[in-house]
Amino acid sequence: MSDHPFKQNFEQLPEVLPIFPLSGAVVLPGGSLSLNIFEPRYLNMVQDAMRTNQIIGMIQPKDSATHPSLYDVGCAGRIRRYEEVEGGRLEIVIEGLCRFNIHEELNNIRGYRMVKADWRAYENDFRTTSSPSVSSHQSLIRVLRRYFEVNKLDTDWELIKQVNQVELVNNLCGYLPLSVEDKQLLIEAVDANERVKSFIAILDRGQDDSNKTWH
Repeated sequence: MSDHPFKQNFEQLPEVLPIFPLSGAVVLPGGSLSLNIFEPRYLNMVQDAMRTNQIIGMIQPKDSATHPSLYDVGCAGRIRRYEEVEGGRLEIVIEGLCRFNIHEELNNIRGYRMVKADWRAYENDFRTTSSPSVSSHQSLIRVLRRYFEVNKLDTDWELIKQVNQVELVNNLCGYLPLSVEDKQLLIEAVDANERVKSFIAILDRGQDDSNKTWH
């Protein structure tokens, strides 16, 4: 059983999953993502999820077609907060649970897409990951400082230093304006520790590219 009274464990993940293809919108296990829902099909999706298990799958499209091709790997999240707002919109916050592979796409329901989800490769998303090294944490803070300085962003560095780096990276993946390809690389990382290493490399590479542009 899950140690959270409302959170599903691995065995409770559904076979059929509604999916929300949205470029750049990434949630990872333990991370969170805020979404503003206004399209009728996704209003339907969220309302249907709230009537059942509160789970939706976030996945990145490969193109901008009306019915886009999708990457093979996404991440499911549980709707943790749900609020109706003016204009017939919903504001929700989803908490990342577990990644999935698309086994098969099904006929859509009420306008939104549905898949059979294959969770088998990602059971470790529910397990506590060993903490990355101190040097890894120092590298993460270093690249984040440079990134925030270059992009003129403010943050509470004392608070940042206290956050577990896996949790920090899993949340920042959803909010920083990284490329679709880089975000997909982070989704598909073997485990959380590898994701931290890849995230550091991505920010380092981006800052090196910025320096080349200026010089």
